Parts: sequence; structure tokens; C-alpha cells
Amino acid sequence: MRHPLSTYRLQIRESFTLDQAAEVTDYLRDLGVSWAYLSPILEATPGSDHGYDVVDVTRVDPARGGSEGLDRFAAAARAEGLGILIDIVPNHMGVSEPRTNAWWWDVLRQGRASAHASAFDIDWEFGGGKVRVPVLGDHLDAVIDDISYDPKPAADAPDGLIRYFDHVFPVAPGTGSAGDDIRALLDAQNFELRFWQDEAADLNYRRFFAVTTLAGVRVELPEVFEATHAEILRWVREGLADGLRVDHPDGLVDPGGYLDRLAASLTEASGSEVGYVLGEKILEHGEALPSWWKTAGTTGYDALAEIDRVLTDPAGEAALDALDARLRMDSDLPALTGWHDLIHDTKRKIADSIQVSEIRRIVRGLPAALREEFEAEVLQDALAEILACFPVYRSYLPAGRAHLDAAAGEAEVRRPELGDVIEKLVPALADTGLEIAWRFQQTTGPVMAKGVEDTAFYRYTRLGSLTEVGGDPGQFALDVAGFHAAQAARHASWPLAMTTLSTHDTKRGEDTRARIAVLAEMPERWAARLEQFQSIASTGHGPFDALLWQAIIGAWPASASTPEGLKVYRERLHAYAEKAAREASEVTGWWEQDEAFEERMHAVVDAATGPAAERVRAFVDEISAAGWSNGLSAKLLQILGAGVPDVYQGSELWEQSLVDPDNRRAVDFAERRRLLAEIDAPGATPPVVDATGAAKLLVTSRALRVRRDHPLDVYRALEAAGVASDHVVAFDRGGVSAVSTRLPWGLAERGGWRDTVLLLPETPVTDVLTGRTYPGGPTAMSDLLSTYPVALLVS
Repeated sequence: MRHPLSTYRLQIRESFTLDQAAEVTDYLRDLGVSWAYLSPILEATPGSDHGYDVVDVTRVDPARGGSEGLDRFAAAARAEGLGILIDIVPNHMGVSEPRTNAWWWDVLRQGRASAHASAFDIDWEFGGGKVRVPVLGDHLDAVIDDISYDPKPAADAPDGLIRYFDHVFPVAPGTGSAGDDIRALLDAQNFELRFWQDEAADLNYRRFFAVTTLAGVRVELPEVFEATHAEILRWVREGLADGLRVDHPDGLVDPGGYLDRLAASLTEASGSEVGYVLGEKILEHGEALPSWWKTAGTTGYDALAEIDRVLTDPAGEAALDALDARLRMDSDLPALTGWHDLIHDTKRKIADSIQVSEIRRIVRGLPAALREEFEAEVLQDALAEILACFPVYRSYLPAGRAHLDAAAGEAEVRRPELGDVIEKLVPALADTGLEIAWRFQQTTGPVMAKGVEDTAFYRYTRLGSLTEVGGDPGQFALDVAGFHAAQAARHASWPLAMTTLSTHDTKRGEDTRARIAVLAEMPERWAARLEQFQSIASTGHGPFDALLWQAIIGAWPASASTPEGLKVYRERLHAYAEKAAREASEVTGWWEQDEAFEERMHAVVDAATGPAAERVRAFVDEISAAGWSNGLSAKLLQILGAGVPDVYQGSELWEQSLVDPDNRRAVDFAERRRLLAEIDAPGATPPVVDATGAAKLLVTSRALRVRRDHPLDVYRALEAAGVASDHVVAFDRGGVSAVSTRLPWGLAERGGWRDTVLLLPETPVTDVLTGRTYPGGPTAMSDLLSTYPVALLVS
């Protein structure tokens, strides 16, 4: 199987097409990249920047360059020796603009008679034979005058159209004669227009998480698989793709079965062994990837969590907990009882709100005996409690039965009055012969994702760098031995799995987290600074203040030194603050906003980037060097560590983004190309570690090139000795060694490296970052890391 040594993620969209991507393939080669890694390229909803809302599975998106653009990109990539990995989306399709999705449009027009009716996961009986479409601004009676009938026939709507502001829907065959009575016309359609808030409880089609504009696809049906993968398999057959990244496999009925079918299809398409396939699987702390899946591994959030935590000071946990407790007390908020209890409550909130439609569908599918014995509301309550207690994203029955039993056991303890119904539900939920057992497994993931990543992460604010996708904020830090154990396990079990530090889904870019992590080394100093900042501007909600001020400091860019740069940053922060506060849904939310709170929230941003900007900048300057050290260490550990490292677009310089869509901003490739040429010029002086990020570009490019040119076939921890030995993370990959600094603030506070040495093999080595040569054996860390906080040694 051909596989990458490294990848570089490119976000393909209308403003950065496949042809523009082709223009940077030579830069990727020079950087040292092995494969280019493309975001979804099938036709998506017009204007989509991410591409996960596919509307046409049969062609490459014309707005992204089309089929010809893919041909040109592939030719350019091959000319530079690059492989190609492409992101695919088998779980759902975009339906926000029905007319752009021919399959969905036909289902709305013809209902169950449509040739595409079976492609979507729709509960027709519950909808009375109609698809429920929640787009109205209020209940139908209140907005009926805003709905109109356009009798003019069109190619895709021969009986005319129904219009509601910007929303357009097809009229069912033969029903246009009822157009004079809009209510009668609506009654005759194969869809039912509903109030948008009905999506939570009364929807009758499966969605991606709680996104009503992404309709679930029944890819488990052979004919649907073939139709949705014909174009994808063409890419493989014609040499336009070498591997695939599968988005959200946990949303599928049977992820393992899907991967089996995909592997067989890829083998048939390529005429050789199974291609390189990754699954976007989020593992909980301590959870293992299913060993039987036909995949090279995950997309790397597990590695991200390990790298972040080995660079986090465990000594800061108690002080940050105390700060959080004080902030909660000052805000008249209850103290947190622990991460596990918090996520139970936030998951339960999701189960009782935006996932009610899915849970009620499970209730409707339960065996008749259960539905006769217990009221529907009781069954719904018990299911919601089991979902809230489920410890991982999902199980894959019959494997993972222990997760279901554990969830049921905890649910019975928390809700003993539901013990009888829970006990009788478990056998049904574990019976893979029942549809509801599969539906339950498809529902645990959305409850986890929305309850943890999109709610609890914005409430558990003691250290924002730990609230990252795939991480367990309850695990504060990882010691060096634990890090090496995790790396060795990955090298042994999943050596071709992807590793990452930043993605299009991370809550904060890698260098935003790297700077925030410094606060764990100086918790008392941070507490004092936060108090000062709060005295300037506060939301009145102490824990949210902590979250927001950490984001302000962590993402503070060099460009904020100019008025225009500060203005741009202010706009980014306003967008972040709004999303963070509404996701947390403690004071304000997406459905209902607390205007007074949001006004105070935006006032914090205005103060931080206005009257208080110099104070903020002074604190940023105080901790920036330590943050840069963390950023360089993380990058080297990732690229030289076990697995296949991905460099998210632009992150070869400082990556100080916030949550999406901030992390999908345009990348200045011209600037990166220019800096790389300067670094590579004969006789060039190694760049200093500063706000330009040139030092990170040096580390990234040299590490990628070393990885490309040297087989990394072992993983061995290297030992350090001396008073500061616990500040060293180092390992050997077989003649190539990575040496990184951890806890740089504390290292400086205790006087630097002093007598600390790294115990290298008795072989001369050269640091490719500085060009210095060392004889091997015990080597003084003060010499080894005199220029950079990291070293890349080659025998």
C-alpha cells in the first residue's frame, strides 16, 4: 500500500480553487511535504467554504475548479512528486438550498415515489408521508401570507414553485391547480413546511449532529453506496487520488462495514492492494480505535491531546482550579463537581433539546412490548439518561457492549426511579437485529459532540488549551514517560495513522494553545492579570471572562501592532466571543439571546483591543517567548513522532486562529514561499525566534525533509540527566533524534539548563537547524539548545 510520509491540508473553495492549489505544489515540495491533502471537492452548497455540504456526488465542484481543475492539480502534484489524499463525506448531503441538490429536490417534489427517496434516512410514516422542512420563521398560521405560488414551469419544476422569502420548493406533479388556495396547495405537497424550531423535536429525517441543513444519507444500501462513490472511485482508478480521508464515519449505520466495502471498491478501482484510508474518528481518553477497521488510523486528535499535555505543567492544576472556584463564587455560580459530572449535564441538555427528534425516533422503533409497558415520555427520559452517561462517541455492536452496560449502570445510579425501564431497554439496544440498536449507536455521537465539544468545552474554562477536540480536559497534563508510552504504542499499532496539531475543526490553532499553556506555569501571575483585565471590562460571568481573556491573549497576532491589524483582530474576536458564549448556552444561546450579556461581552472585546490594548500587549509580550518555545516543541514532536504528520494550511508559520470559520482564513502562500527561499539561501543565517514565525518555518521544513529523506523505523525514548531533566522531551527514530523543551517558563525561573545533559548514543550528530555538530554521548543541553528551544539531530 502506498502511503504518505507527511501531508499538507489545503482548504479548496471558490476563493482558493484546485488551480490555485496546483500553483503551490512546488512550494509544498520545497517545504518537504510528501502528499497534498485536499478538503472535500465534490459539488457543495453555493458559497460553502468547507465543502462538507455536498449537493452533487457525481462531479467535482465547478466553483472549486471542476473535473478539469482536478486533472490539472493532479498533474502538477505528480510533477512535484506529491501524492494526493482527498476528504470525502459519506454520511450526509447539503439541503439548505434544495434546488442545488437534485436528489433532495426530487424527493421534495415526488416524495416516496422519487428514485432517490431511499438515499435519505427519512421516517415517512412519522411525517404522514411527507418530509418535514423546518424553515419558517414562525408557525405556519403566522407566516402563511409570506408563502406564495409561482405557476411558471421550469425544467426541474414543471408544475411551478412554492416560495418563502429566499426558500424555493418544487410543486408536486398534478397539484398546481390548487395554487389559488395556498394552504390547500401546501397540503397537497410531499413536504411540510414547519417552524424552524420544530427541528429539535419533530423532524423526521436524520441529520449531521443537529444541523438541519445536512440530511443523513443511507450509504449502507449497496445502490446508494455505488451512486455516492462512483466519482470518488474514478479518482482512484484514473490516478487522481492515492488515498481518502473519511469524514465522520461514526454517523454511519455500520462504520466497519462501510470501510470493508470501501476497501473492496478501492482495490477493484485501483487493481492493486487496498489504498490509504483514514477515518475521522475521535477517541476518548484511553479508548482504542477498532482494530478490525480497514483503515490506516485516525486523523490525529488523539496525538494532538498527548502533545499538548506533555507541554502543560501539572503543577498549575490546583491553582487554576482554585481560580476557577473563586470566579464561580464571585459570579454566584455553583462550584464544579468535576469534568465527568459537567459533561453528563451538558450531554443531558443536548438529549433533552436538539436531539429529541432522534431519540423519539428510537422510541417509535422500540419493540411493541416495551412501548405498551412504558409511556413514551418515560422511555424517552430513560434513553436520554443512557445517552448522557455513554462514555465514548459510540460502540460498534457486538463490540463495545461494555460501554452500553456501563452507561446503563451509571444511568440507574443517577436516576434510580428509571431502573426498571433502563434494565429492559438495554437488551433491545444491544440487539443488532433491531434497527433501533443501530440508531442508538448513531445517536450517542451527536449527543457527545454537541454536549462536550460544543457546550462543555466553553464552560470548563480553567485552561482553554486543554478543551480541544479529542482531548479530555479532566486529564490536565501528561508526564514525559506517559508521552513516550503513547508514542511507542502508536508506532507499534497504528504507524500510518495521521497526527495533527491544527485542523479546520480545532477550537484554537496550535500556537494559540501553545501560548495559553504557559498560564499553567504561572497560575498566580495569571490570576492577578485576569483580575486586572476584569477591572477594565467584564461580562459579569467570571468563568466566561477567563475563557475570553485567554482567547484574546492566546490569539493576539503580530499584526495587532498596527491600527488596521488591530481592527481586523477585533472583528475576529467579536465573532469568536459570540460563538463561544452561545455554544456554552449558560447565559445566552443560539435560540434566545441575552442582549445585556452580549453587550457586555462585546464591550470586553472592544476594551481589550481599544483602551486596554497596551496592557494586553504587555502581557502578551511577557509570555510570547515561552509560547513560541511550546509551539516549536509541539511542531517538532509531531512531525518526527510516530504516525504521519499533517501540516494544516499555513501552520508552518504561527497558527493563532480561533474556532471555525476563523481557522479557515486565507493563507498568504507568497509570504511563506518568500520566507522559505530566504531560509534556504546559501549562507543564510538561521532565523531568530520572533513574531514572524520564520523559526517555525525552519523547524517545519527541516523536520519534513528529514522525514522524507530518512526512514524512521524505530521509536526510542532518550534520557536526560541533571537538575532540569524534566524539561526535556527527546526521542530517537533510528539515526534521527528530536529534542524539545517543555515548561519553558519554569525552566527560566529555575535558572536554565545548568548541568543538564542529554544522553545521546556515542555517534557524531549534526543539528540540521543550526548546522552544529556534536560528538555524541552526554551533551550539554545549554549547548544543544543555545539557539532554539528544539534540536533536530541526524547521525
